[in-house]
Amino acid sequence: MSRIAVILVRQAALAAVVFMSITAALAQAPAPAAKAPAAAASKGYTAPRTPDGQPDLQGIWSSATVTPLERPAEFANKEFLTPAEVVEYERAARDRNNQDNRSKDRTTDVASAYNDAWWDRGTKVVKTRRTSLVVDPPNGRLPARTPEALAKLSASMEVQRTKCRTAACSEGTLSAADGPEDRPPGERCIVWGSSVPPMMPSAYNNNYQIVQTAGYVAILIEMIHDVRIIPIDGTPHMPSKVRTWLGDSRGHWEGDTLVVETTNFNGQAAKEYDTSFKNASKNYRLVERFTRTDAETLTYRYTVEDPQTFTRPFTAELPLARSSEPLYEYACHEGNYGMTGLLEGAREIEKARELEKNKK
Repeated sequence: MSRIAVILVRQAALAAVVFMSITAALAQAPAPAAKAPAAAASKGYTAPRTPDGQPDLQGIWSSATVTPLERPAEFANKEFLTPAEVVEYERAARDRNNQDNRSKDRTTDVASAYNDAWWDRGTKVVKTRRTSLVVDPPNGRLPARTPEALAKLSASMEVQRTKCRTAACSEGTLSAADGPEDRPPGERCIVWGSSVPPMMPSAYNNNYQIVQTAGYVAILIEMIHDVRIIPIDGTPHMPSKVRTWLGDSRGHWEGDTLVVETTNFNGQAAKEYDTSFKNASKNYRLVERFTRTDAETLTYRYTVEDPQTFTRPFTAELPLARSSEPLYEYACHEGNYGMTGLLEGAREIEKARELEKNKK
């Protein structure tokens, strides 16, 4: 057995252990006082039921897609692509994202990190053929930021500029690195932006496993193996002074749709690869809706309300596709050696810059 095969076997085994642990924990949870209400048929499709009568959302679902969050300028007021446009857009996205297309620029080439086999950005637009995940505002774009949010973002960028003393910083390839606290949560193996709700497509690890019991729904996130355990038995939210990375989620059923409200974010889990959510207020409120629309699709729709950051709420919709693949363990840096290397590299760049300065 090859080394890669051994690694994959070990990852699958670890994923199974995580899954069994979650299932065992949920099985011991108290049942709600009453069953969820019976769901009505929707669009000619009736979702299967769990033994206690809930719409069955269980399984592994993928959010991978090349459809962007915001509508590209090239599509202006065009809400949907034609079949021919879908083919061309997907082809262009595959070419653009292909990490096996070697760059003539050595720095850019090295920064790509892995060949294309290790990435999972998706290759298809969403099945609705929308030009953006944002469905409201109707223009497919995020609302404008508030003056308060713009000032906060500017202040954050100024801190980075003040701390950034290396030549690499001026080239835009390395931000402040005085210490680990300067780096985003993902690099510190605390939490990845794509594992913080709402569920957003990422460069890889786009899979989510849903497990249900009578009183709880659990979402196991492939990225950095976070788990959201969501009470659906009427349990109230935690006190507002209790803040967490993933927020505090509470769910209930509206027909065949699971509605989840999440509050109590700590405001520190900026989505490193999604600047639209950077520096979002810790008081933002997220409402997610999960609906089985056919045997292979779980329609995921969410609304963000954050009056401190955006001038109005916005809503996005993403059809999650059923996956036959298992979840794999995400081990981050295996001891976070990446952080050590990053900080050591920053010190070496500083030394080189100082030597060059002294020569003048």
